[in-house]
Amino acid sequence: MSSNASPDVAAGVAEEPPGGEVAIAAGDQRAVVVCAGGGLRAYTVGGRDLLDGSPPGAAPRSGRGQVLIPWPNRLEDGRYEFDGRRHQLPLNEPQRRNAIHGLVRSESWAVGAREPHRVVMEHTLQPRDGYPFTLALGIEYALSDAGLRVTTTATNIGADACPFGAGAHPYLTAGTPTVDSATLRVPADTVLRCDDRGLPIGAEPVAATDHDFRRTRLIGTTHLDHAFTDLDRGADGLARVELAGAPGDGLTLWLGEAFGYVMVFTGDPLPDVARHSIAIEPMTCPPNAFRTGDAVVRIEPGGSFRGVWGITPATGHG
Repeated sequence: MSSNASPDVAAGVAEEPPGGEVAIAAGDQRAVVVCAGGGLRAYTVGGRDLLDGSPPGAAPRSGRGQVLIPWPNRLEDGRYEFDGRRHQLPLNEPQRRNAIHGLVRSESWAVGAREPHRVVMEHTLQPRDGYPFTLALGIEYALSDAGLRVTTTATNIGADACPFGAGAHPYLTAGTPTVDSATLRVPADTVLRCDDRGLPIGAEPVAATDHDFRRTRLIGTTHLDHAFTDLDRGADGLARVELAGAPGDGLTLWLGEAFGYVMVFTGDPLPDVARHSIAIEPMTCPPNAFRTGDAVVRIEPGGSFRGVWGITPATGHG
Protein backbone atom coordinates (compact mmCIF):
# COMPACT_ATOMS: atom_id res chain seq x y z
CA MET A 1 0.00 0.00 0.00
CA SER A 2 1.26 3.47 -0.88
CA SER A 3 2.39 5.51 2.11
CA ASN A 4 0.15 8.42 1.08
CA ALA A 5 -3.07 6.36 0.94
CA SER A 6 -5.84 7.31 3.34
CA PRO A 7 -6.52 5.05 6.35
CA ASP A 8 -9.91 4.10 4.92
CA VAL A 9 -8.41 2.96 1.62
CA ALA A 10 -5.64 1.12 3.45
CA ALA A 11 -8.34 -0.78 5.29
CA GLY A 12 -10.01 -1.68 2.02
CA VAL A 13 -12.98 0.66 2.52
CA ALA A 14 -14.28 2.61 -0.47
CA GLU A 15 -14.22 6.36 -0.20
CA GLU A 16 -16.15 8.93 -2.21
CA PRO A 17 -14.07 11.96 -3.17
CA PRO A 18 -15.82 15.23 -3.97
CA GLY A 19 -16.77 16.16 -7.51
CA GLY A 20 -18.90 13.24 -8.60
CA GLU A 21 -16.42 10.40 -8.18
CA VAL A 22 -16.48 7.01 -6.53
CA ALA A 23 -13.34 5.26 -5.30
CA ILE A 24 -13.10 1.53 -4.74
CA ALA A 25 -10.25 -0.35 -3.10
CA ALA A 26 -8.99 -3.85 -2.42
CA GLY A 27 -5.66 -4.49 -0.76
CA ASP A 28 -3.14 -2.13 -2.35
CA GLN A 29 -5.33 -1.47 -5.38
CA ARG A 30 -7.43 1.65 -5.83
CA ALA A 31 -9.63 2.75 -8.74
CA VAL A 32 -11.63 5.94 -9.22
CA VAL A 33 -14.73 6.10 -11.42
CA VAL A 34 -16.41 9.35 -12.48
CA CYS A 35 -20.14 10.00 -12.61
CA ALA A 36 -19.82 12.25 -15.67
CA GLY A 37 -19.51 9.65 -18.41
CA GLY A 38 -19.20 6.63 -16.12
CA GLY A 39 -15.53 6.16 -17.03
CA LEU A 40 -12.37 5.17 -15.21
CA ARG A 41 -10.26 8.11 -14.00
CA ALA A 42 -7.51 6.33 -12.07
CA TYR A 43 -6.19 2.87 -11.27
CA THR A 44 -3.20 2.37 -8.98
CA VAL A 45 -1.51 -0.68 -7.49
CA GLY A 46 0.79 -0.16 -4.54
CA GLY A 47 0.73 3.57 -5.27
CA ARG A 48 1.90 2.99 -8.86
CA ASP A 49 -0.23 4.39 -11.66
CA LEU A 50 -1.28 1.88 -14.31
CA LEU A 51 -3.58 4.41 -15.92
CA ASP A 52 -2.67 7.77 -17.44
CA GLY A 53 -5.84 9.36 -16.18
CA SER A 54 -7.24 12.79 -15.48
CA PRO A 55 -6.69 15.02 -12.43
CA PRO A 56 -9.51 15.10 -9.85
CA GLY A 57 -12.38 17.29 -10.98
CA ALA A 58 -10.98 17.80 -14.49
CA ALA A 59 -12.78 16.84 -17.68
CA PRO A 60 -10.98 13.94 -19.37
CA ARG A 61 -8.83 14.98 -22.31
CA SER A 62 -8.30 12.91 -25.46
CA GLY A 63 -10.91 10.35 -24.41
CA ARG A 64 -9.09 9.31 -21.23
CA GLY A 65 -10.88 6.44 -19.52
CA GLN A 66 -14.14 7.08 -21.31
CA VAL A 67 -17.00 4.69 -22.09
CA LEU A 68 -17.72 4.32 -25.82
CA ILE A 69 -21.40 3.39 -26.25
CA PRO A 70 -23.42 2.69 -28.41
CA TRP A 71 -20.48 2.57 -30.82
CA PRO A 72 -16.71 2.93 -30.44
CA ASN A 73 -14.41 4.92 -32.69
CA ARG A 74 -15.50 6.72 -35.87
CA LEU A 75 -18.64 6.66 -38.00
CA GLU A 76 -18.34 8.11 -41.50
CA ASP A 77 -20.42 11.28 -41.96
CA GLY A 78 -22.42 10.21 -38.86
CA ARG A 79 -24.72 8.35 -41.24
CA TYR A 80 -25.94 4.77 -41.17
CA GLU A 81 -28.91 2.59 -42.05
CA PHE A 82 -30.58 0.06 -39.79
CA ASP A 83 -33.63 -2.06 -40.57
CA GLY A 84 -34.37 0.04 -43.65
CA ARG A 85 -34.28 3.37 -41.81
CA ARG A 86 -31.62 6.03 -42.33
CA HIS A 87 -30.16 7.85 -39.37
CA GLN A 88 -28.00 10.97 -39.05
CA LEU A 89 -25.91 11.56 -35.94
CA PRO A 90 -24.25 14.85 -34.95
CA LEU A 91 -20.68 15.21 -36.22
CA ASN A 92 -18.61 15.61 -33.07
CA GLU A 93 -15.38 15.24 -35.04
CA PRO A 94 -16.25 17.95 -37.56
CA GLN A 95 -12.77 18.38 -39.02
CA ARG A 96 -12.99 14.80 -40.30
CA ARG A 97 -16.77 14.80 -40.79
CA ASN A 98 -17.23 11.89 -38.41
CA ALA A 99 -19.34 10.99 -35.42
CA ILE A 100 -17.01 9.51 -32.83
CA HIS A 101 -17.11 7.37 -29.68
CA GLY A 102 -20.83 7.13 -29.02
CA LEU A 103 -23.27 9.16 -27.00
CA VAL A 104 -22.58 8.70 -23.28
CA ARG A 105 -19.14 10.23 -22.67
CA SER A 106 -20.54 13.37 -21.04
CA GLU A 107 -23.82 11.96 -19.74
CA SER A 108 -24.55 11.64 -16.03
CA TRP A 109 -24.29 8.13 -14.60
CA ALA A 110 -25.77 7.10 -11.28
CA VAL A 111 -24.17 4.88 -8.66
CA GLY A 112 -26.07 1.60 -8.40
CA ALA A 113 -24.82 -1.34 -6.36
CA ARG A 114 -21.75 -0.50 -4.32
CA GLU A 115 -19.33 -2.31 -2.05
CA PRO A 116 -15.84 -1.36 -0.91
CA HIS A 117 -14.22 -3.25 -3.80
CA ARG A 118 -16.82 -2.70 -6.54
CA VAL A 119 -19.30 -0.21 -7.96
CA VAL A 120 -21.95 -0.43 -10.66
CA MET A 121 -22.58 2.71 -12.67
CA GLU A 122 -25.97 3.02 -14.38
CA HIS A 123 -27.38 5.17 -17.16
CA THR A 124 -30.45 5.13 -19.40
CA LEU A 125 -29.64 6.14 -22.95
CA GLN A 126 -32.76 7.90 -24.19
CA PRO A 127 -33.87 8.15 -27.84
CA ARG A 128 -32.43 11.08 -29.78
CA ASP A 129 -31.77 12.27 -33.30
CA GLY A 130 -29.68 9.65 -35.03
CA TYR A 131 -30.22 6.98 -32.39
CA PRO A 132 -33.95 6.63 -31.64
CA PHE A 133 -33.49 3.68 -29.28
CA THR A 134 -33.58 3.20 -25.51
CA LEU A 135 -30.92 1.29 -23.60
CA ALA A 136 -30.50 0.58 -19.90
CA LEU A 137 -26.74 0.56 -19.39
CA GLY A 138 -24.63 -0.75 -16.54
CA ILE A 139 -20.88 -0.88 -15.99
CA GLU A 140 -19.41 -2.76 -13.04
CA TYR A 141 -15.87 -1.96 -11.94
CA ALA A 142 -14.57 -4.61 -9.52
CA LEU A 143 -11.19 -5.18 -7.88
CA SER A 144 -9.83 -8.56 -6.80
CA ASP A 145 -6.48 -10.32 -6.43
CA ALA A 146 -6.55 -10.71 -10.23
CA GLY A 147 -6.76 -6.95 -10.78
CA LEU A 148 -9.53 -4.83 -12.28
CA ARG A 149 -12.53 -6.39 -14.03
CA VAL A 150 -14.97 -4.24 -16.04
CA THR A 151 -18.36 -5.69 -17.00
CA THR A 152 -20.56 -3.82 -19.46
CA THR A 153 -24.26 -4.62 -19.86
CA ALA A 154 -26.90 -3.11 -22.12
CA THR A 155 -30.60 -3.99 -22.21
CA ASN A 156 -32.94 -2.79 -24.92
CA ILE A 157 -35.94 -1.35 -23.07
CA GLY A 158 -37.44 0.22 -26.19
CA ALA A 159 -39.96 -1.07 -28.70
CA ASP A 160 -37.57 -1.61 -31.63
CA ALA A 161 -34.43 -3.62 -32.24
CA CYS A 162 -31.27 -1.49 -32.12
CA PRO A 163 -27.66 -1.60 -33.32
CA PHE A 164 -25.05 -1.66 -30.59
CA GLY A 165 -21.32 -1.57 -30.04
CA ALA A 166 -19.21 -0.92 -26.97
CA GLY A 167 -15.68 0.10 -26.16
CA ALA A 168 -13.46 1.69 -23.54
CA HIS A 169 -10.58 4.17 -23.86
CA PRO A 170 -7.94 3.67 -21.13
CA TYR A 171 -4.49 5.15 -21.60
CA LEU A 172 -2.02 2.81 -19.92
CA THR A 173 1.48 3.35 -18.61
CA ALA A 174 4.23 0.89 -17.77
CA GLY A 175 6.28 3.42 -15.81
CA THR A 176 8.53 4.53 -18.68
CA PRO A 177 8.94 8.23 -19.61
CA THR A 178 7.59 7.42 -23.09
CA VAL A 179 6.22 4.27 -24.65
CA ASP A 180 9.30 4.08 -26.91
CA SER A 181 11.20 2.17 -24.22
CA ALA A 182 8.28 -0.09 -23.31
CA THR A 183 7.58 -3.51 -24.78
CA LEU A 184 4.25 -4.54 -26.24
CA ARG A 185 2.55 -7.76 -27.23
CA VAL A 186 -0.73 -7.70 -29.21
CA PRO A 187 -1.98 -11.23 -30.02
CA ALA A 188 -3.63 -10.23 -33.31
CA ASP A 189 -3.18 -11.67 -36.79
CA THR A 190 -4.89 -8.81 -38.65
CA VAL A 191 -4.58 -5.01 -38.64
CA LEU A 192 -6.99 -2.55 -40.26
CA ARG A 193 -5.64 0.12 -42.62
CA CYS A 194 -7.33 3.54 -42.40
CA ASP A 195 -7.59 6.66 -44.54
CA ASP A 196 -6.86 10.21 -43.39
CA ARG A 197 -10.30 10.37 -41.74
CA GLY A 198 -9.49 7.41 -39.50
CA LEU A 199 -11.90 5.14 -41.40
CA PRO A 200 -10.95 1.57 -42.39
CA ILE A 201 -10.12 1.03 -46.07
CA GLY A 202 -8.95 -2.56 -45.78
CA ALA A 203 -7.34 -5.22 -43.63
CA GLU A 204 -4.04 -7.05 -43.92
CA PRO A 205 -2.08 -9.71 -42.06
CA VAL A 206 0.33 -8.24 -39.53
CA ALA A 207 3.06 -10.65 -40.61
CA ALA A 208 6.12 -8.88 -42.01
CA THR A 209 4.77 -5.41 -41.12
CA ASP A 210 5.66 -2.84 -38.45
CA HIS A 211 2.39 -3.76 -36.76
CA ASP A 212 3.34 -7.34 -35.94
CA PHE A 213 3.40 -7.46 -32.14
CA ARG A 214 2.44 -11.13 -31.82
CA ARG A 215 5.74 -11.61 -30.06
CA THR A 216 6.78 -9.16 -27.36
CA ARG A 217 9.00 -6.42 -28.76
CA LEU A 218 10.07 -2.87 -28.12
CA ILE A 219 7.59 -0.24 -29.31
CA GLY A 220 10.46 2.06 -30.30
CA THR A 221 9.38 4.75 -32.75
CA THR A 222 6.46 2.74 -34.17
CA HIS A 223 3.45 4.98 -34.68
CA LEU A 224 0.25 3.18 -33.67
CA ASP A 225 -3.29 4.33 -34.31
CA HIS A 226 -4.66 1.01 -35.52
CA ALA A 227 -7.44 -1.47 -34.86
CA PHE A 228 -6.36 -5.10 -34.56
CA THR A 229 -8.51 -8.22 -34.85
CA ASP A 230 -8.36 -12.00 -35.30
CA LEU A 231 -7.17 -12.18 -31.73
CA ASP A 232 -5.44 -15.25 -30.36
CA ARG A 233 -7.22 -16.40 -27.21
CA GLY A 234 -6.31 -18.70 -24.37
CA ALA A 235 -8.27 -21.75 -23.29
CA ASP A 236 -10.29 -19.41 -21.06
CA GLY A 237 -11.47 -17.43 -24.09
CA LEU A 238 -9.46 -14.33 -23.19
CA ALA A 239 -7.11 -12.36 -25.45
CA ARG A 240 -4.25 -10.69 -23.61
CA VAL A 241 -2.40 -7.53 -24.62
CA GLU A 242 0.82 -7.12 -22.62
CA LEU A 243 2.66 -3.88 -21.86
CA ALA A 244 5.88 -3.75 -19.85
CA GLY A 245 8.51 -1.23 -18.83
CA ALA A 246 10.86 -1.62 -15.91
CA PRO A 247 10.74 -4.96 -14.04
CA GLY A 248 7.53 -5.15 -12.05
CA ASP A 249 5.92 -2.27 -13.93
CA GLY A 250 4.07 -4.32 -16.51
CA LEU A 251 0.41 -5.08 -16.99
CA THR A 252 -1.96 -7.14 -19.09
CA LEU A 253 -5.17 -5.81 -20.59
CA TRP A 254 -7.42 -8.77 -21.32
CA LEU A 255 -10.53 -8.94 -23.49
CA GLY A 256 -13.47 -11.31 -23.15
CA GLU A 257 -15.01 -12.93 -26.21
CA ALA A 258 -17.50 -10.09 -26.77
CA PHE A 259 -14.56 -7.81 -27.59
CA GLY A 260 -13.21 -8.94 -30.93
CA TYR A 261 -11.16 -5.83 -31.70
CA VAL A 262 -8.56 -3.77 -29.89
CA MET A 263 -7.44 -0.26 -30.85
CA VAL A 264 -3.84 0.64 -30.02
CA PHE A 265 -2.93 4.35 -30.07
CA THR A 266 0.38 5.95 -29.13
CA GLY A 267 -1.16 9.43 -29.07
CA ASP A 268 1.46 11.03 -31.30
CA PRO A 269 -0.66 14.01 -32.51
CA LEU A 270 -2.06 14.83 -29.07
CA PRO A 271 0.11 17.21 -27.00
CA ASP A 272 -1.30 15.88 -23.72
CA VAL A 273 -0.43 12.28 -24.66
CA ALA A 274 2.48 12.48 -27.14
CA ARG A 275 3.66 8.89 -26.54
CA HIS A 276 3.86 9.29 -22.75
CA SER A 277 1.19 6.58 -22.53
CA ILE A 278 -0.61 4.24 -24.88
CA ALA A 279 -4.35 3.73 -25.36
CA ILE A 280 -5.33 0.07 -25.53
CA GLU A 281 -9.04 0.11 -26.29
CA PRO A 282 -11.29 -2.98 -26.13
CA MET A 283 -13.95 -2.77 -28.85
CA THR A 284 -16.80 -5.07 -29.84
CA CYS A 285 -16.70 -3.82 -33.44
CA PRO A 286 -14.29 -1.96 -35.72
CA PRO A 287 -14.40 1.73 -36.67
CA ASN A 288 -17.29 2.62 -39.00
CA ALA A 289 -19.20 -0.51 -37.99
CA PHE A 290 -22.66 1.09 -38.04
CA ARG A 291 -21.96 2.00 -41.66
CA THR A 292 -20.48 -1.35 -42.76
CA GLY A 293 -22.39 -3.68 -40.43
CA ASP A 294 -19.17 -5.41 -39.35
CA ALA A 295 -19.60 -7.07 -35.94
CA VAL A 296 -22.52 -4.81 -34.97
CA VAL A 297 -24.57 -6.36 -32.16
CA ARG A 298 -28.31 -6.42 -32.80
CA ILE A 299 -30.29 -6.18 -29.57
CA GLU A 300 -33.95 -7.08 -29.83
CA PRO A 301 -36.55 -5.47 -27.51
CA GLY A 302 -36.02 -6.98 -24.08
CA GLY A 303 -32.68 -8.44 -25.15
CA SER A 304 -29.31 -7.77 -23.57
CA PHE A 305 -25.59 -7.56 -24.23
CA ARG A 306 -22.82 -8.43 -21.78
CA GLY A 307 -19.07 -8.05 -22.24
CA VAL A 308 -16.04 -8.11 -19.95
CA TRP A 309 -12.48 -6.81 -20.07
CA GLY A 310 -9.93 -6.01 -17.42
CA ILE A 311 -6.41 -5.13 -16.35
CA THR A 312 -4.08 -7.45 -14.48
CA PRO A 313 -0.95 -5.83 -13.00
CA ALA A 314 2.36 -7.65 -13.26
CA THR A 315 2.14 -8.39 -9.55
CA GLY A 316 -1.41 -9.75 -9.88
CA HIS A 317 -2.46 -13.27 -10.63
CA GLY A 318 -5.39 -15.02 -12.23
